[in-house]
Amino acid sequence: MAQEVQVTIEEENYTTKVAYGDLSILADEPLDLGGQNKGLTPTQLLLASIGSCKVITMRMYANRKNWEVKKINIQLSSEVVNSDLQQTTYIRCHISFEGNLAEDQIKRLYIIADKCPIHKMLHNPIVIESNVIDTTK
Repeated sequence: MAQEVQVTIEEENYTTKVAYGDLSILADEPLDLGGQNKGLTPTQLLLASIGSCKVITMRMYANRKNWEVKKINIQLSSEVVNSDLQQTTYIRCHISFEGNLAEDQIKRLYIIADKCPIHKMLHNPIVIESNVIDTTK
């Protein structure tokens, strides 16, 4: 199933509207990079996408199992390491739980986190195609 999101930037550096139907958020850059600091940066949005997908997936699983999970928290960070041959991005996800969980349940939820759709998407080949649409006609 294809997802379509509309991303628009106008004249104000670098505030960007991200819309899907009636829903919208702002993306931006911090003041020190010339932005208006009105939204998360694109990298922060990527981390938020990974983190929210993981916690939703774990919540769904815990709910199906009727496990007592009060809270799931993920602290995410990213680091880009360049070498002569490639660029490697390290995304670290530190997961914690609140609730009445046994050690085997925590281990299972940790495994389930990596089965979220965004994690799978980023671990498989991705093809990004861009084209210009002629709007002068």
